[in-house]
Amino acid sequence: MDLFSILTLIGGLALFLYGMNAMGDGLAKVSGGKLEKILENLTSNPIKAVLLGAGVTAVIQSSSATTVMVVGFVNSGIMKLSQAVGVIMGANIGTTITSWILSLTGIQSDNFIIQMFKPTSFSPVLAIIGVIFILFINDSKKKDIGSIFIGFAILMYGMDMMSSAVKPLAEVPEFTNLLLKFSNPLLGVIAGALLTAVIQSSSASVGILQALCLTGAVPFSAAIPIIMGQNIGTCITAILSAIGAKKNAKRAAAVHLYFNLIGTVIFMTVFYLINAVVGFSFFHQAATPAGIAVIHSVFNVTATIILLPFAKGLEKLACLTIRDKKEDVVVSAEDREFMILEPRFLEKPAFAVEQSRNAARKMAEESHNALFTALSLVDKYSEEGVERVENMESKVDRYEDELGTYLVKLSHKDISEADSHSLSIMLHCIGDFERISDHAVNIMESAQELYEKGLKFSENAKKDLEVLGQAVEDIVNTAYEVFDKQDMKLAEKIEPLEEVIDELSKEVKRRHVQRLRNGECTIEMGFILSDITTCLERVADHCSNIGVCVTQVNEDLYDTHSHLNIVKSHPDETFYHELEDARIKYQLS
Repeated sequence: MDLFSILTLIGGLALFLYGMNAMGDGLAKVSGGKLEKILENLTSNPIKAVLLGAGVTAVIQSSSATTVMVVGFVNSGIMKLSQAVGVIMGANIGTTITSWILSLTGIQSDNFIIQMFKPTSFSPVLAIIGVIFILFINDSKKKDIGSIFIGFAILMYGMDMMSSAVKPLAEVPEFTNLLLKFSNPLLGVIAGALLTAVIQSSSASVGILQALCLTGAVPFSAAIPIIMGQNIGTCITAILSAIGAKKNAKRAAAVHLYFNLIGTVIFMTVFYLINAVVGFSFFHQAATPAGIAVIHSVFNVTATIILLPFAKGLEKLACLTIRDKKEDVVVSAEDREFMILEPRFLEKPAFAVEQSRNAARKMAEESHNALFTALSLVDKYSEEGVERVENMESKVDRYEDELGTYLVKLSHKDISEADSHSLSIMLHCIGDFERISDHAVNIMESAQELYEKGLKFSENAKKDLEVLGQAVEDIVNTAYEVFDKQDMKLAEKIEPLEEVIDELSKEVKRRHVQRLRNGECTIEMGFILSDITTCLERVADHCSNIGVCVTQVNEDLYDTHSHLNIVKSHPDETFYHELEDARIKYQLS
């Protein structure tokens, strides 16, 4: 084997790994985090968990990725350890789909239709389609599908390069003797485990083995223990992911390792015992890509069938290995709420975006509740209410800090256009949510001042504030719904309503001045009323920011001031209609 053959082999491996990665990323983008969401919600039944684990892994083409996601789920408290066991088993089954696809390289036939099933025949077609999708079609989904096709084509080209590079090795006695040494079960398992641990992908290492099989120099006696080792080696990714995680997450990684270790021991013990008694005819024959796929599948399916009834035992074994300690910190309910921003989810950006949306919704809900709890204190003051507002505002501040940091990290990932829009909207809007909660505290402090000084607004002032408060509640609810659903039609209601709130605020202040002149109110009360109305006016401004942000991002525009100038200086019929409706609805008596 000369230098150029070695370079071809390494280059083929590089293309193979890159193609697999590109295909996996494309599949993840197309799924848009939906697969992981299903995985999160539908794992209560063990059999269903296995099927879901297999299905998700078959789609994203990586058992390591699925297992890392599971470790993240368990670490964040989204999934229980007992639920994770079935998913981990299913992931091992799902990863075999790659070996079946790669096994098609071994198809030999003169029939045109059968030849078209050979990856080297149809992958150029996929490459052409992929290039067309990426270069000439603007639809982001189509581009992601194009990435999948290109990734697959590169993967198959890399496989073909590796096969071509190693084919001459069949004539090299040293190479065939080396492979025969792996017929020793222990050496074979170690070799398979090390190879997979290094490249951190059992699918890739099985693909490499299938490429070697095309030389005809790899007997089943060597291939079988190598495959067993490959299943063990793939556990390294989950183990590395669990470093620094909570105990249950580490246990999930341990379950993955124990499943493959115990499965390997059982499978190999039974297999070699039967072989010793019966003597499998294929044992010393040259392995084929299809044969590798069969063994890979049989092992994982058999191991799952045997060990699934003992899932509780695996869980207990993991708990015995990683024990609880008395000094272990108990996670508070609030901390658990923030665990959805799990760093491990960043490896699956589409799902991380979905989790970020959930966090942003909770942040919006907290700021909403803080605002209207504070408003209620103006009329019915209570220390409990004050404490609730302070706690909610504190939580919103924490959301801004942690979610903002998470979103910045996520922005550096390769995400789809739709997710990029969502990310931009969240990054812009979380600041508005935080400021709304700040205004809630300001209103709460005004209510506190009223209570401590024994002051009360006049009935007319109360009625004015009530109307203004209702208008603000309307715009806040509308803005939050626009943010949540990205409803462009609903967004049209925000600006007219914001203008009406500005008018109401001015009118409330004007009426106070009139009452002051009539001796019906005091200057001190006026200051407090002005503070509250100003806060409500500012809240409406932040709602306007949210509406404009959602509209602008979805239109791929980012000039907020220009947009507002156009809307207000050149209002259309819809704006006028909504404005008049809001004026009629929120009239001061």
